[in-house]
Amino acid sequence: MLRHPASYRDPSGYIFKQEGEYLRHINQPYFIEYNTIKNNGIYEQLWNKNWLIKHEEISVSEDKIILRPDQLDFITYPYEWSFTAYKHAAQLTLRIQLFLLENGFSLKDASAFNITFHKGKAIFIDTLSIERYRDNEPWKGLKQFNEHFFAPLLLAQRHGSYYLKSLQHRINGFPLDEASKLLSWKSKLSPTIYSHIHFLGKQKNETIGQASNDSKSKGLDKVSQIKMLKTLEMHISKMSLQENTEWSAYYDQTNYDEQAFNLKKEFIQKWTADINAKKVVDLGGNDGTFSKVALTNANQVIVCDIDQSAINDCYTNSIKHKEFNIIPIVSDLMQPAASIGFHNQERDSFITRIQDYGSDLSMALALIHHMTLSGNVPFEMSALFFKSLSPYLIIEFPDREDSWVQFILNSKRDAKDLFDYYNLVNFEEAYNKHFSIIKKEAIKGTHRTLFLLKRNER
Repeated sequence: MLRHPASYRDPSGYIFKQEGEYLRHINQPYFIEYNTIKNNGIYEQLWNKNWLIKHEEISVSEDKIILRPDQLDFITYPYEWSFTAYKHAAQLTLRIQLFLLENGFSLKDASAFNITFHKGKAIFIDTLSIERYRDNEPWKGLKQFNEHFFAPLLLAQRHGSYYLKSLQHRINGFPLDEASKLLSWKSKLSPTIYSHIHFLGKQKNETIGQASNDSKSKGLDKVSQIKMLKTLEMHISKMSLQENTEWSAYYDQTNYDEQAFNLKKEFIQKWTADINAKKVVDLGGNDGTFSKVALTNANQVIVCDIDQSAINDCYTNSIKHKEFNIIPIVSDLMQPAASIGFHNQERDSFITRIQDYGSDLSMALALIHHMTLSGNVPFEMSALFFKSLSPYLIIEFPDREDSWVQFILNSKRDAKDLFDYYNLVNFEEAYNKHFSIIKKEAIKGTHRTLFLLKRNER
């Protein structure tokens, strides 16, 4: 039994790994709470709404209960979500709390890490974060909700998507007193923003319970709490992020004509089928256009891109078209999310999670010139990086005559000559040390070559 290093904060129980599966251990002090929740049909109702990860009891004894939750394909963290995904996670948390309140229960906390995305939708994964509601008791998770959800969303809306990454650097949430200072004075005219950010931001040195005492003394009963949370949920539902990003309209300005674009799709579809790839990671996948091509054979694709707007489009389109086997992630491959938390083990790094995912194929389309010329990553290093992720790689190489390559090289000015090594011959020489070329196709009408490579197992 290997206890998960992130599962130590709640004395009610913990997650552990056994024989390749994640299981949940419930400690004896939580038995009464757990059985009350179960016997009142709360778990069942949350499952039916697809709000809570399902579980089954596999062992019950005097000192512990062991649950087997549905196993997740991949865990994403809040700092990897697009704006709309972040909104949906916040709304789900509030909807669960509202449902629980109406049925005599409450969430013990409101950590954004209690949410991940499963089968295309936000889902709550902390089964033990439920307790019985006590009359007129303020919601313990309110301040944490504002630190983990409301403040980052507000700051992103007003100052840019950078603030959606807040929890990567502040695992316990964005301090409300700092959020208050970053918001304009006009925001105080909003009763919702004032009460949840500015007012609670004044309570910096108080505990969550103490910060809620004013509400309690004013008689914030269940009905009033429900009204407050519905107002907060409505405010969040109306939030949007208007941000023009470099790659959000990439396919509107690509240097492919329709014939070349379709040819590239044909190669990807055929090669994915040839190697029978079922799990794919699309690195630099933009809005997921070619990820969907891979899905003609694959069961699931993780789409990663640095561009918030592109990934947001991928996420919203996946929901619209019910493509629940796409996992969109905002990630900068030049500085992917690191391991964070206590002992740097609470939240795994992006690279560790991708490697553990066990994909059959990685795709790096229109990416290598950015890594090499903008990021100064030598071919040898990028080859080792891709080799560590999947046994197969589809990679697109734009040569020096490609318009995007020319644009990047010209921006180097006097340093342009330092990148003379960027050519197809040197690329193949470096990658042949770590991969075998299975397929190589020039995309007619472009200055680009598409490769299907197989990792050398040595």
